[in-house]
Amino acid sequence: MAKAPVKLQISTLPESPGVYQFYDKENKLLYVGKAINLKKRVASYFSKKHDNGRTRLLVKKIANIKHIVVATETDALLLENNLIKKYQPRYNVMLKDDKSYPWICIKKERFPRVFSTRRFIKDGSEYYGPYTSMKTVHTLLDLIKGLYQLRTCNYDLSEEKISAGKYKVCLEYHLGNCLGPCEGKQTLEDYEANIDAIRNIIKGNFKDSLSRFKKQMKEHAARMQYEDAQRVKEKIEVLENYQAKSTIVNPKINNVDVFTIISDETYAYVNFLQVSFGSIIRSHTLEIRKKLEETDKELLELAVVELRQRFDSQSREIYVPFSIKTEAGVKVTVPKLGDKKKILDLSERNAKYFRMERFKQAKIVDPDRHEKRIMAQMKADLRLSEEPRHIECFDNSNIQGSHPVAACVVFKNGKPSKRDYRKYNIKTVEGPDDFASMEEVVYRRYKRLLEEEQPLPQLIIIDGGKGQLSSALKSLEKLGLRGKIAIVGIAKRLEELFYPDDPIPLYLDKKSETLKVIQQLRNEAHRFGIEFHRNKRSKDALNTELESISGIGEKTIVELLKRFKSTKRIASANFEELAAVVGADRAKKIVTHFQQMP
Repeated sequence: MAKAPVKLQISTLPESPGVYQFYDKENKLLYVGKAINLKKRVASYFSKKHDNGRTRLLVKKIANIKHIVVATETDALLLENNLIKKYQPRYNVMLKDDKSYPWICIKKERFPRVFSTRRFIKDGSEYYGPYTSMKTVHTLLDLIKGLYQLRTCNYDLSEEKISAGKYKVCLEYHLGNCLGPCEGKQTLEDYEANIDAIRNIIKGNFKDSLSRFKKQMKEHAARMQYEDAQRVKEKIEVLENYQAKSTIVNPKINNVDVFTIISDETYAYVNFLQVSFGSIIRSHTLEIRKKLEETDKELLELAVVELRQRFDSQSREIYVPFSIKTEAGVKVTVPKLGDKKKILDLSERNAKYFRMERFKQAKIVDPDRHEKRIMAQMKADLRLSEEPRHIECFDNSNIQGSHPVAACVVFKNGKPSKRDYRKYNIKTVEGPDDFASMEEVVYRRYKRLLEEEQPLPQLIIIDGGKGQLSSALKSLEKLGLRGKIAIVGIAKRLEELFYPDDPIPLYLDKKSETLKVIQQLRNEAHRFGIEFHRNKRSKDALNTELESISGIGEKTIVELLKRFKSTKRIASANFEELAAVVGADRAKKIVTHFQQMP
């Protein structure tokens, strides 16, 4: 598909957190930004007047917009920072402070230190983060320090030097903040056990630490050390509400390509995320038009090779949703849980959003493709033998048993065909009987179509459950149409779809386009029926009021309505206006009648 205009791209952006990227007509990256709501934020660039000259110039240059969907605002902030560092877009350099974010480091050394840093050094140390707030880092480090005594010195605590007595304990030992491993007063095994516990705290596993904190808080309270108890309580609250890791960035995941695929009858969409040292540095979705009945596995294998070549990827590992064959020397991983699965899920979300945008754009610029896809999807979802190009939906309408009516709406090629809508007064049913009313209307509708040799629909939808469906089936049976037209009933409460002779209803995905079309049909039939019912009641009330005037007949009523359009206007008209239409005698009777009304 050709690149969509910028306004069309904006109209189909999701209202989700994420990062947006502006490109010029040469496809050069101009700007990277983050947003809580992608659609609103990007639209704001084009909907308001900017005081800043550079911003106005940026907006003029935008020819294409790309985006990456993430789970939270924090994830968007981290991803934005990663992309700015990677690509250094021209307008970000001028408009943004490209700062680095803090990490927590567990140093690769004997008796490891734990500290905060803004430098990521590839020396084998463990790094956790990055964090968007230094306050969070300090809170975690204070927590760790309060639970475990760790060294803060930078001595080389090799076994030989400790045995030789090279070091002496410092003030931290005497204050109780360190257990003196420099003099051999703490074993390496004991220290490493504490480091294992600290890893769990940083990763967000606070269960053991919370239990210990709660015990400390009770002990402080029992000793009436209320200030200490309050400080511990505040740390418990922080731990219970804090997410220690980002779903976007985990430094253990390095030099990896992530691929997922979403497909329908005619197209497949493959999303590619490139991950370097835990940071997403590239996102791209490839649209593939199916020519035969290719499987998702076949298409994904082709797409992986194409995308890795296109972006010159040297990654030696790929994450995919199912096992595939690829080039030699590349490890294929199918994540099932943990951080790897989260990144795979994020890739799938981006593929789904891209597909949704394409659908919206196709609906506007390529309606034929949209129509074909919807019809094919409905045929598959509803288990039909042919595409439902012509659909009719029935709904009954009565209020407190009065003025029973019914409506039939018609959709052709997935769109309302209003000239084919029909409304019915119920003729053979006394009182509010939805089942009998449905039977009457369906019979009348298709008896007439058969007599006039009009085309029959491929699908009939009945607004109601098993009872209404059974009533409609009786009419089709009488007309010899049962089994020749597909028919389903839709129940309002759970949006269940009922089929003839099948006790188990069908449940479609709530976001399914097939369900949305059926709901649109049902809602349109309901609206059309209610409108007809309301008009009928108003007309009956109007006619009853005018007919109650002595000496005013049907012909006079018609003349009055032609001139004044409504009973309300007739009631408010003066004698001269009425006399000009119906003569002085009748005009006098009408004026007198409405003047005497309470």
